[in-house]
Amino acid sequence: MRRVSGFLIGVGHVGRAFMELLDQKGTLLRDRYAFDLALVGAADRGGVALDPRGLSLSQLLSIKGARGTVAAHPQGRPGASGLEAMDQVAADLLLEASPTNLDDGQPGLSHIRAALERGWHVVSANKGPLVVAYSELAALARSKGVQLLHSGAVAGALPTVNIGQRDLAGCRIQRIEGLLNATTNYILTRMEQGISLEEALGEAQRIGIAEANPRLDLEGWDAANKLLLLSHSVLHHPVSLRDIQVQGILEIGANDLRQARARGETIKLLAVAEAHGDGYKLSVRPRRLPLDHPLARLGGQEMGILYETDSMGTLVASIRERGPMGTAAAMLRDVIAIFGG
Repeated sequence: MRRVSGFLIGVGHVGRAFMELLDQKGTLLRDRYAFDLALVGAADRGGVALDPRGLSLSQLLSIKGARGTVAAHPQGRPGASGLEAMDQVAADLLLEASPTNLDDGQPGLSHIRAALERGWHVVSANKGPLVVAYSELAALARSKGVQLLHSGAVAGALPTVNIGQRDLAGCRIQRIEGLLNATTNYILTRMEQGISLEEALGEAQRIGIAEANPRLDLEGWDAANKLLLLSHSVLHHPVSLRDIQVQGILEIGANDLRQARARGETIKLLAVAEAHGDGYKLSVRPRRLPLDHPLARLGGQEMGILYETDSMGTLVASIRERGPMGTAAAMLRDVIAIFGG
């Protein structure tokens, strides 16, 4: 039985869901995968809690719920940052779930750099640092002989990265089509049902699937960020956001949707990578899909991905998930990939 020491930075919706899941799945990890994951540290905006013996997850969740910060724990340090606390704890693994910052990736970028420099493995649900510095971080992980996994940062529990990296190994991927943003899919579905974009966005915000800044959804940038990560991690085609043609759904109106439906089509915001010479052309924009297209059938809060390959044909996966538990489960999936073999 291997003991794995983890440090969790970010105890918001995803971080709390991860702790709940870890508390539920501890016996499974021990019995099926022969390791025990102990959180020796947790950090949020209020401070940190550290215990080299392992923090009680139920106690930490109770304190976070009642007091709003893990720093209220008996082993808490109010005002301390996660980066500072990393110097004071021995760990095998960083679990990065801090708020996403797509401008400069901070503070998650500094957390991941510091963890990799220390020889810690990293599992990140935070796409900001990866969008900003994927090539640098991947190279640093390789140089230190550790893994940097991030399947939860690309459409939550939908195994977008895992399918491309593992299940399509040996293939030439000719095309990826991704319905990677649940918010825009929800909005377009509801607009087809007769309500306005503004009303549909309000619903998406109330049920908690819209980004804090909904323009990231509506203008296509959330989908573009996820496509960028797929391009780096699956296609081995390093790009920046400048290399992706991006158009959102703000110009789509009820008449566009009616006309598409009259032609036996529907409109979806699609992230596409298509083989072009030795590389790929990347785009995110609304596209008309025939109603029998696998991704056209997805409505509401569903997401999906389609891979076209040279030797394995076409593979399609889709998911319907609610709330942060899917992303937390993807983080646990990555932890198992590192330590459960």
